[in-house]
Amino acid sequence: MDIIIDLDASEPLFNQLIDQIKQAVRSGRLRPGDALPSIRQLAGDLTINSKTVAKAYKRLERDAVLQTRGYRGTFVHPDAARNSTVDLPALATTRLSATIDELRQAGVTDSEIRVAFGALMHRRNA
Repeated sequence: MDIIIDLDASEPLFNQLIDQIKQAVRSGRLRPGDALPSIRQLAGDLTINSKTVAKAYKRLERDAVLQTRGYRGTFVHPDAARNSTVDLPALATTRLSATIDELRQAGVTDSEIRVAFGALMHRRNA
């Protein structure tokens, strides 16, 4: 797997890694069941922090592009090709934007929206 990280790019390193792994899945260079390098190995190969690779792997696992099988390693998920086209942050932005627009049209102030959002997020994480 050829991954090139641009240390000078404005895009975060973990996003670069996520994008390149998703692209490799979409193009067929990575296929369901293929093993990925360990976090430590990939971090060493790319000369980046292992926490950066771990964060990327965790997000890809959340999105069902990768799956971790305990101590056996990390592998391409069986549904990775379909799941690699989903952009959850973009989905969240689109839905939140629509909701904020509706609330503003109803007369809710930005301050009230922030307070309600913060309270909901705090309650959910508690």
